[in-house]
Amino acid sequence: MVRAPQRLAPWAYAITAEVNGPADVLATGRLVLLHDPEGPESWDGVLRLVAYVRAELDAELADDPLLPTVGWSWLTDALAATGAEYTALGGTVTDTSSARFGDISGPARTDDLELRASWTPVDANLVPHGEAFCDLMASVVGLPPVGVTVFSQRQGTP
Repeated sequence: MVRAPQRLAPWAYAITAEVNGPADVLATGRLVLLHDPEGPESWDGVLRLVAYVRAELDAELADDPLLPTVGWSWLTDALAATGAEYTALGGTVTDTSSARFGDISGPARTDDLELRASWTPVDANLVPHGEAFCDLMASVVGLPPVGVTVFSQRQGTP
């Protein structure tokens, strides 16, 4: 658990996640549950989920013009795969590149993806939404879906 934003709703709860994927790809994320008994019109309900995910990318992937569309599909596919029913889904996918100069230590260039989204669960069963967030985090770092084994990860000899 982490401190949730206080000004978005009368009640809020937040969790954070960090995932290391293949090739040391790192993603961090936060899932926030908001509750406002007055149900703001834009929410289309009294509960709202807000997701934020940030991941490091390799330069080749960062140069792909379809990256924002693919990034958004990771979220919508995860929601569909877990059966998370929702309404009023919206958000952004941003890819950024930063270059370091002078005495700043670190790699000369970094590329990042940020996904920010919010949606309203159709009912109070939030389990599929939490599972979708976990699936989203795994997709961002390039982990295979649950139940899928990558051949190079199998142990033993043929």
